[in-house]
Order: sequence, then structure tokens, then C-alpha cells
Amino acid sequence: MPRAVKPPPLERGNTVRIVAPASPVDETALRKGCDELERLGYEARWDPRVLARQGYFAGGAEERLAKLSRALEESASRAVICARGGYGSAYLLDRLETRNLKSPKALLGYSDITLLQLFLWRKKRWVSFYGPMAASGFDKGANVAGGYDSESFQQALTQTSHPWKIDLRGETLFFGQAEGTLMGGCLTLVEATLGTPWEIQTGGAILLLEDRAMKPYQIDRALIHLRQAGKLKGVRGMILGEFPECEVQPGNPSVRDVFERIIEPLKIPVVWGAPVGHTSRAMLTIPLGVKARVVAHGSGRLEILEPACANPQHHETKRGDKSRRS
Repeated sequence: MPRAVKPPPLERGNTVRIVAPASPVDETALRKGCDELERLGYEARWDPRVLARQGYFAGGAEERLAKLSRALEESASRAVICARGGYGSAYLLDRLETRNLKSPKALLGYSDITLLQLFLWRKKRWVSFYGPMAASGFDKGANVAGGYDSESFQQALTQTSHPWKIDLRGETLFFGQAEGTLMGGCLTLVEATLGTPWEIQTGGAILLLEDRAMKPYQIDRALIHLRQAGKLKGVRGMILGEFPECEVQPGNPSVRDVFERIIEPLKIPVVWGAPVGHTSRAMLTIPLGVKARVVAHGSGRLEILEPACANPQHHETKRGDKSRRS
């Protein structure tokens, strides 16, 4: 895996920019989420056009692209937190210009935001964060059903000095432990990257996969597609979500059965049922692009082996060095 480029950490008083690159946002949920971010000590800023609606999009593609680009480029904010997922991020990637992204910035979201996270990894090697969004997680509050896990959020976005551990709160599907680079996201969107310039890289990865409302045969098809595309080769371990709302017909295999059958030949450690992404429990925040160890034993454990954020002084030094060279 290439060397990761880490954002500076979030600190109290920092501004976080709220964007809606995909589907329309509920205003009440958005305001509640921003109130929670303010409670944590951050200044949440959002343009009223974040609430725009155009069919199943949060406004037209040009408008969403412009707002995302400005959020990633501006110096006034320390992080970009997505309002919600849904559908629509794919429309932005062909025209998302990366030449103006001079300094890494934390991007937080899940579901459809998987595409942006994998894009920024392939194009800029940016570490990003798979976790709660303003109107989908933060709006419910900390450490409650439908909300977010405060410890993993704080560790992921504020820690710059030492490793930490996450109780995955799932169950072991296949025992063992392995080290690798955390990659992945929502299964549907991971699959959608195949054949694109931002296709997921999985060699040497701890692969995170989660989704919702898929029939077992649809998950089967997606996993076979990933296998035939060579994306399961070289994977060192897996963390799987809860896969809620995935109906099972009597006598047919469950989603867990599908994963067990297809993944077993890989002989890698796998943890099933972690509260990541689409979950009814308090959602974990998982940094993507950093070195980690998955321990598949009991409820499972994820050991983040390096900070996901870099000391802000490191970024200032790099900018200073560059200006002197020029």
C-alpha cells in the first residue's frame, strides 16, 4: 500500500464544513447534528443550499461539485463532514479537480461517501474516516441507538501520538489476527469502483465491508464480482457490518451464510456484525488508509497501529519547506 497522507487533527474551536454531495437532507436532523458538533466544541458551518432538492439529489451535480470542491480546498475549515449519504457522489468524481487540494483535510461519512473516500485515496493518498454524518449519526447523539460512538470518533479525529484499540462489538466468523491497511466501505459502492481510475486497492488490506437492504443473492453476486476482479486476493483480514434489512427467504442462505461460504477459502480472520456504517447501534468511526491489526476472537478487536491524524506542526513545516524551495 502507498504511504498515507494524514490530515491535521480536530481541535476545539475548529470549523467543520457540512456538505451534501449525494441525496437530500432533512433540515431537522441536520440542525440536531450540527448542535451535537457544537457541543463537542466545533463550529459547524453549512450553506443553506445544502438543503437543496432535485429529485433524489441534494441539488444539481454542478452545485454539489462546487460546494464539495470549495470545502476540500478552503483553509477556513479543518474537516469536511457529510450531511448524509444516499446516492449521487459518483456524479462528482469525473470532474473533481485534485490539483487544488494542497493540504489534506479530514473527510467523514459512510454509505455513498465511500466513493469520495476511495477517490481521494487513489488520487491523493488521503486518510479519511468511515463514520457518522451530520444528519445520520450525530443527530441522534453520543453512545445511543442510531447515534455515534464518541470514543472511536475522538480517537480517530483528534489523536496524533499513539495507537488505540476499538472493540468491534461483533462476533468472530473466522479466528485469527492479521495486519494491513484499512480499506473498504459500503459494499455496493466498493463494487461500483471496479473499472474506474479510483478502483479500490485491496492488496495487503484489512477490508471493511457493510451495506443494507440487499438480498443475500445480491451480496453473493457482489462478492463473486470482487473475487473475479482479483480484489479478494491479498486481503489479510475482514471486518463486516451488520447488514440490516437484508431479507432471508425460508430455506435460503442468510447474508452471514453467504460471507462464510465465499470467504472461508481465503483463510483469513473475519469479524462479523460490527456497528459500522448502516447500524442501529452507536456507530464506530474507522480511519481508512492507516495500518491496523484485526483480532478475530470473541467480539473482535481492531488495533489502530498508527495515528490517523498528523501533528499540525508537521503540515506547517512541509508548507514552509515548500515555500523556501520555491
